[in-house]
Amino acid sequence: MSDIAKMADVSVSTVSRALAGSSMIPEALREKITAIAEEHGYVVNQAARNLRLQTTNTIGLILPMGHETGQQVTDPFLLELIGHLSEDVFKRGYDLLMSKNPAPRQGWLKDLVQSHRFDGMLVLGQSDQHEQINALAHKYPPMVVWGERLDSQSYCSVGVDNVFGGRLATEHLIGRSRKQILFLGPTQVPEVSSRLRGYKDALKDAGVPVRPGQIVEAHFTYDSAYQTVRDLLVSRRKFDAIFCASDVIALAAITALTDSGRRVPEDVAVCGFDDVAMARSLTPPLTTIKQDLRMGAQMMVDLLFQRLGGDKTSSAVIPASLIVRAST
Repeated sequence: MSDIAKMADVSVSTVSRALAGSSMIPEALREKITAIAEEHGYVVNQAARNLRLQTTNTIGLILPMGHETGQQVTDPFLLELIGHLSEDVFKRGYDLLMSKNPAPRQGWLKDLVQSHRFDGMLVLGQSDQHEQINALAHKYPPMVVWGERLDSQSYCSVGVDNVFGGRLATEHLIGRSRKQILFLGPTQVPEVSSRLRGYKDALKDAGVPVRPGQIVEAHFTYDSAYQTVRDLLVSRRKFDAIFCASDVIALAAITALTDSGRRVPEDVAVCGFDDVAMARSLTPPLTTIKQDLRMGAQMMVDLLFQRLGGDKTSSAVIPASLIVRAST
């Protein structure tokens, strides 16, 4: 930069401002300095510039997978949410740094922050890491979490009304004259736990007792969920509907049922949760609870940049809605 300053007969600070596109430098001089830089192959060292400015122009996208070590980034729900988040971050002139942690250890979030690789953090799901996220929130404001709004929560979160979504799905299945409705999902995950609460509330209001074995633990991964449903069928468990905690679990359930000769929805109705793109193209198309991921992503990014600007923001809850298709 000092060499370019000598060639242009200006100061180093003038070169720095010109190459940064500053309006403080007259346009003609900016063009002259830029032309000299290009002629001599000079490129601004962005890492050095960021270090000087104490910024990275990068947002961390963190995936804690303590509950689900086998879940891939290619999961349809994660793909869609990450796609929307990345577009909104890129529009603000920031890059995205993704970090997936399949077996979080104590202090892993604190270590990530202290690495200074990003200016703010978007966390996709609480998994089983609520306590660690909560502890970090007291010292690290620029963080927004996708997930359930929990009691005594210190961090800012965005997520769907999972209790209401669980109630909507269950009431719909009851309205389809289904009497033995299974719940399928990883109930230790806060979002799924709330969907389960909505399921129980709807059954209670309808005067339908929750019987032993009606709540079935299942992973978000397709292969595991498929095997869970196959095992249910082999054990001759009686049921005429399944409320699945995600669309991927619902896909696995429909495939397992069809492979065993069961008809969907004639023999077993299936309802999912998420309304990812594939839900419309399944056979039969999937009835599901929609959470607006585009809206959620925009809210997360807006709230994060408000917090980067020093604002204290509240959590946000987006509405859940029932999308009725042929699987019920």
